[in-house]
Amino acid sequence: MANYKDINIRNKRATFDYEILETYTAGIVLSGTEIKSIRLGKASLTDCFCYFHDGELYVKGMNVAEYAWGTYNNHQPRRDRKLLLNKKELRKIERALQDKGLTVVGLKLFINDRGLAKLNIGIAKGRKNYDKREYLKEKDTRRELDRAMKR
Repeated sequence: MANYKDINIRNKRATFDYEILETYTAGIVLSGTEIKSIRLGKASLTDCFCYFHDGELYVKGMNVAEYAWGTYNNHQPRRDRKLLLNKKELRKIERALQDKGLTVVGLKLFINDRGLAKLNIGIAKGRKNYDKREYLKEKDTRRELDRAMKR
């Protein structure tokens, strides 16, 4: 079994589909068996985004697989989970979302030194198709330069 500090679940699609403007680290409110599944690496951030409800930030679409040894107490895999940020950060994010075309996406799920699950979220602006092609070209040229430097 891997060390739980090695858990690093990324949303690879987010950096491709969006231009990340600002990032925050938020705690997550989890129920009983969810942390056990996350420590086993059984989570996915594909298609997850954040929204405000009653002044609180929630993540929607984050999939935490059911715990294999959980009984009737097992959790729902795709439920909305509350994110924990301080009020200043919440107000800043809410003001940023007032701008047209901005959204909040989950970037990385990890477990910190104290054993708590944290989610890196980012205020993001959607990319157009031509921007995505340009991003891929830049990525390829960087990769080629790295290969040339290693030789």
